[in-house]
Amino acid sequence: MARPDRFRGRGPTDGGNVRREPLLPDLAPAAESLPGLARVAASAAWHTAGWGARTSARTALRVSRAATNRDEAVALARDAGAAISTVGEIARAASAGTPMGKALVNAGATLGGLVPEPVTEVINGQVVHASTTAVPARPAEPTLRERGQELLKQSRDVWSTETGHPAFERILTELAPDEARILMLLLNNGPQPSVDVRTGGPVGMVSSQLIAPGLTMIGPRAGCRYVDQVPSYLNNLFRLGLVWFSREALRDPMEYQVVEAQPDVLAAMHSVKFAKVVRRSIHLTPFGEDFCRTCLVEEVDADATFPEHGTPGDGEAVGPNL
Repeated sequence: MARPDRFRGRGPTDGGNVRREPLLPDLAPAAESLPGLARVAASAAWHTAGWGARTSARTALRVSRAATNRDEAVALARDAGAAISTVGEIARAASAGTPMGKALVNAGATLGGLVPEPVTEVINGQVVHASTTAVPARPAEPTLRERGQELLKQSRDVWSTETGHPAFERILTELAPDEARILMLLLNNGPQPSVDVRTGGPVGMVSSQLIAPGLTMIGPRAGCRYVDQVPSYLNNLFRLGLVWFSREALRDPMEYQVVEAQPDVLAAMHSVKFAKVVRRSIHLTPFGEDFCRTCLVEEVDADATFPEHGTPGDGEAVGPNL
């Protein structure tokens, strides 16, 4: 019996020698004649063999470069880890009942940087609408240091035309419509009055207790839809760095008359024998004012003059819990 040969004669002779070509390329058209799962298995063997030949040549070249190049050595080690992980995935897929042909195709595509789409449907053992389309794998996310270096690079770009703080886009997704109304009220009308009701009298001079904190008219003045949610709105605006709460009262005492005449303030004052009202104020932060000018007002009004807000100073309360 003649010894099996990997090559087969094809075409005319050249100088008495038969031109010899590899048998492997003829497997691709032959696989097309096979039905169903056999075609998938044959195609898997073909692609896996081709991938193996190409990978062997590339790996030999990369190993020689890695001997003198640190970055190439690191990349080669990372890719070797990915290959080991892929072998494990093939074993798990086979133990779960996945045909070996399909498992090998998926592994070859993954190692090549591609993620194959799954087979759409299998009916009576026949693959129907099998997809061989592959999509690029998701690129690796940059590290924090890389992102920081890119940020510094942008800071040195004198031709950059970016406007507005990068946090503004995220803040817009974390605001309720009523909170936008509150910000516009503060921008257009200036700082707003706020009062705390505490115990007074002789005992209050020694140890005053807080009865009702942060009572305001901000909700009705801003036209909020859910007035009872105003304390939560103010807490969220403070969390986002848009407003701050001052211990100081506004210069105009008339600002507090309407607030102190409200039913909730009167009810708090009548709940104890001796009560006193402590006047506070609520302001936009410089960051909050910039946010309003950039995001909430018309572009033509962005440079307009608005009422002035205070800036947090040493020893002043800047949070809602005064």
